[in-house]
Amino acid sequence: MTAKIFIDGEHGTTGLQIRERLAARSDLDMLSLAHEDRRSLEGRTQLLREADIAILCLPDDAARQSVALAKDAGTRMIDASTAHRTHKDWVFGFAELEDGQAKKIANAKYVSNPGCYSTGSIALINPLIKSGLMGVDHAITINAVSGYSGGGKGLIARMEDTDNSEAISSAFFNYALNLKHKHVPEIISRCGLMRRPIFTPGVGRFAQGMLVRVPLFLDDMKAGISRADVHNALMSHYDGQNIVQVVDLEQSDKISRIDPQEMVGTNDMKLYVFGDANGREINLVASLDNLGKGASGAAVQNLDLMLN
Repeated sequence: MTAKIFIDGEHGTTGLQIRERLAARSDLDMLSLAHEDRRSLEGRTQLLREADIAILCLPDDAARQSVALAKDAGTRMIDASTAHRTHKDWVFGFAELEDGQAKKIANAKYVSNPGCYSTGSIALINPLIKSGLMGVDHAITINAVSGYSGGGKGLIARMEDTDNSEAISSAFFNYALNLKHKHVPEIISRCGLMRRPIFTPGVGRFAQGMLVRVPLFLDDMKAGISRADVHNALMSHYDGQNIVQVVDLEQSDKISRIDPQEMVGTNDMKLYVFGDANGREINLVASLDNLGKGASGAAVQNLDLMLN
């Protein structure tokens, strides 16, 4: 018996990618609305209630509406919006977050897909909190650059269409300069932080790919720790899975530059611990595809867990 899957919002950037990733699957019965009917409340309601699992690729308010429309139908949900990422009744869809998280996702009715920036940030910070190398009140700064596809169709048009009246010509720009970004609450919540991190996201003139960077002073962390200790904590945390790869220190030392597009087309993530072997400062870097492990790829991973 094939599972019935409905992507509510399949015509957006994330939804289209998920649809493409599932197109060849013979174990799924894909329910769909025509493009011209995508805003039909009646049509959406019918398919939301008919589906075994619905994947929501919608703005926050529309995602909440979809949950309400199918609340008593037994439909399981994966929400790619920000709406439920810190909600106590929703399981956070980062399977590598901690031991047992994949099982929680597999058994969940409601799963919140993480944001792209927060996936990289949590992947770097959470293991250091869990291992005791970093306190929950540590002063953290996060800097990141993403491909412009993360901004959806509107930003894609502004970056690619030179005739667009709001076209962006710069090679790179920072945004969220008021230090408010929709991914910060889930970083705080899922890492158990007591102090708000300073997060500065940026966008480069490339479609896909992402680097998330967390610089750290070792002397501000647990007394006497080294770069190797931080690397070992990451290695230990991600042992036994095949999605998050912690790059060897020796390999990292040979890298003179890192390309934010290195993970494009994959659903995996690489973590680096850069710095001088004898120095007291390090740079933690997460490299991922913002539409892979950072969005659509993670949604498919969560779907597969929920389907066993």
